[in-house]
Amino acid sequence: MFQALRTARRRISDLDHALVRRCAALPKSVADPALRNLSTLANHSKLWFALAGGLALRKGPTRRAALRGVAAIAASSSTTNLLAKQLLPRRRPATDLLPAHRRLMSPPASSSFPSGHAASAAAFTTALCMESPLLAAAVAPVAAAVAYSRVHTGVHWPTDVAVGAAVGCGIGLATRWWWPVRPATPALARPSERVAALTGGNGLGLLINPSSGDSDPSSALADLWPGAEVLHPDPGGDLVEQLHLELDAAGDTIRALAVAGGDGTVAAAASVAGVRGLPLAVVPSGTLNHFARDVGVTSAQDSDRALTAGSAVHVDLGAVSVDGEPERWFVNTASLGGYPDMVRMREKWEQRWGKWPAGAAALVRVLAEAEPIEVRIDGAHRKIWLLFVGANSYQPKGFAPTWRPHLDDGMLDIRYVRADLPLSRIRFAFAALTGALFNSHTYVQQERQSAHVEVLGERVALACDGEVMPPGRTFNFTAHDEALRVYRPEHPAE
Repeated sequence: MFQALRTARRRISDLDHALVRRCAALPKSVADPALRNLSTLANHSKLWFALAGGLALRKGPTRRAALRGVAAIAASSSTTNLLAKQLLPRRRPATDLLPAHRRLMSPPASSSFPSGHAASAAAFTTALCMESPLLAAAVAPVAAAVAYSRVHTGVHWPTDVAVGAAVGCGIGLATRWWWPVRPATPALARPSERVAALTGGNGLGLLINPSSGDSDPSSALADLWPGAEVLHPDPGGDLVEQLHLELDAAGDTIRALAVAGGDGTVAAAASVAGVRGLPLAVVPSGTLNHFARDVGVTSAQDSDRALTAGSAVHVDLGAVSVDGEPERWFVNTASLGGYPDMVRMREKWEQRWGKWPAGAAALVRVLAEAEPIEVRIDGAHRKIWLLFVGANSYQPKGFAPTWRPHLDDGMLDIRYVRADLPLSRIRFAFAALTGALFNSHTYVQQERQSAHVEVLGERVALACDGEVMPPGRTFNFTAHDEALRVYRPEHPAE
């Protein structure tokens, strides 16, 4: 066996030297300084981090691709520099193998095997491909040039680059284990046959939350739907009650309701539309727009096409009654525990730091200071860190709930993290980091049509679609099958 290994190593070395000689024989050209500068620019992944920063400015798949790419770079750099280079040391090519004008001013002194530059380039490009294949296709030539530049400048053997690229591709693909890729297609739902077909906004009641998202869509929607009746509820009052009052005053002139805002505003409009039997058009103008993405509406133009065609689908809604009060509807999720605290902290800090930095800081703070909640869930006594309830079944299973394959399955997705097991917080964190939540006893996931949760200690707050409600002790969750009709184009955007 050792003889076979020595033979294989000698053949690899012979191949490397042959390829380097071929590279050295290439004539001098303008590509030499360009590749040298590109190789230097990619040091410590500066090139990829800069590109990711630019991509993150745009919402949607572009931002998700940038975040996944940064995560892949971090993992690949750790694997190559902290693990592989230490365990598999190898001399770099001799300086006299290549012409002097190609060499780097400050060549690296670490192990040659494998190429960290090639690993980071491949990891970043592979991660981009999972979120946006077109974006990855544009970046791939640059990534390939960075990888080749390490051979062209004489700091790596060709097999160093090949193995580094293979490691990077593998790590880029492995991010799916911790961060599943959201499907490009919208959630399935049963088409509706009885909705009003409206043009120019005639017969449409329009609710706009100008403070949602990054810009106020009022002027654009006024141009798109000049015939719509804009509703003006008081921001400080109960939005649901005010919408009912305004619709009562409008009488029969409003045949459908449209809402532009985040998921909290959409949930309020959905509850009113569901009770009144009005179809709902959604304009994604909030920060996350989970509901609009699941429905398959990516812009006001999508909703306008659906309104004009009278195309809609049936959608389930979730509802919760707190301490016997009237039900509060939610379109996405409700939660107890750390999430409401995180929302409050985020709202407190976001004016100074911005929503995303404030949200990240709030999450770290909550995880560090969380206290368990003693509850009974359908009669079973538990201590939990947090409780999640989703309207419809969420995917992926055994991981952070991200999307819904169906909007009309008539079920609640109930998940909670147990705090009554030894070292539960550490076990949960380890399972989450290793992608093994589905097999962890600390993580419970069930699907039901209803659930009763009784808090045995102090009253706790509930968050519905990101909005924090007054605290309570008893929470009755119910799934309402096909409670709402939502406008969606016959061929939703993918």
